Amino acid sequence: MYINFWYPIIRSEDLGYDKPEKAMVLGVNLVIFRDQDGDAHVLSDTCTHRGASLGGAWSNGNAPRLINGCVVCPYHGWEFGGDGECKNIPSIGYGTKPPPRAKVDSYPVEEKYGIVFAFLGDEPEESRPPLLEVEEFGQEGWVANEVLILEVPYYYERSIENGLDPAHNEFVHPTHGFSAINRETYKVREYETEDHNQSWGFWFMHRFDSPPLPQKGSATSPDTDTPWGDEKTERSDVYAGGGTYGPNIMPTYINITADKMFRQYFFEQPVTENLTRIFFLNMRNFLLDTKHNGPIHARNKVIAQQDIDILVDLNPQRTPLSTTKEVLMPADKAIAAYREWLAKFDDMGWRIDLNEFNARNDKDMAFAIPCPARRVSGNWVLEEIPLIKNRAERKKIERAA
Repeated sequence: MYINFWYPIIRSEDLGYDKPEKAMVLGVNLVIFRDQDGDAHVLSDTCTHRGASLGGAWSNGNAPRLINGCVVCPYHGWEFGGDGECKNIPSIGYGTKPPPRAKVDSYPVEEKYGIVFAFLGDEPEESRPPLLEVEEFGQEGWVANEVLILEVPYYYERSIENGLDPAHNEFVHPTHGFSAINRETYKVREYETEDHNQSWGFWFMHRFDSPPLPQKGSATSPDTDTPWGDEKTERSDVYAGGGTYGPNIMPTYINITADKMFRQYFFEQPVTENLTRIFFLNMRNFLLDTKHNGPIHARNKVIAQQDIDILVDLNPQRTPLSTTKEVLMPADKAIAAYREWLAKFDDMGWRIDLNEFNARNDKDMAFAIPCPARRVSGNWVLEEIPLIKNRAERKKIERAA
């Protein structure tokens, strides 16, 4: 897991104006709330007074959770603004200036595509990776399903790699129409990967041999309410591909025909190393009536469950750091490209040291993901989450494992 990237935190529709919400990302608790102008803020959730959860439960049901654009600590009433600074400490009197150390990390926020994103790291704005631009969003001729959240019980890197894998469909997804495999002729076509223009990741496209998909209402269709249009499904080529943007964002393009396309965007939220929440934005340029949203989501949930059934049993659950711990084939070229990009992020010193973090977090130490303000000011109470500083440290951890 890495700092210094944009992560989905919560759906916009799930963040109201009357109370804060909590989320765990990269193993660290965060609190999310809207100020009086409706702007979303994401802070470290640990109060620097006595360790209470800023977004935690209140025993006093009449007390305000938010006041004057601040989130109120339920333990002693400290009020923290969207910038992370404490504005009021009741015990010393309202309006009395709090000490400089009374602050928590506050993270840059962008609210787009129906999702509240936060930049979890301290990289300055001029050098940090930007949030991926979904070019089709809001454009004429394209419709977006409401954001679907999929919660999966495994490491996010394994989830990303599964989405990049062109060799598993015939074995895992009979709903794609590939339930019968010809052992005499089956082979994954060769493909190439290339770094995309925005940097921070790569891209590939792959041509599949596609048998006819089940027609609507057929006995073999897993979802009889999914309308795929009236075009004949007897076709030989389906083009599909994808790539990555940073460690946790994966766009996928599926061209069913030359003029009927899906554009899928998976914004992955690593909760812990054993739990991932996927914010799934599914866009299409056909079947534009919103009545199709429900059936399409239902089909996607069936497909997701097929992947889950396999991935929960992977061993090890974390992606191996070493290239020699798995036997990769030419069909795994996209997985290899992803791991090469992860190695680049390692060299930037952005990988979290999960071993040290797990050994101390919630025991003798409260950690926070460092925010940009730490670059310009001191006197921080919470310890920065431990990082693997360079590849030499990574190799040492790899040998110890």
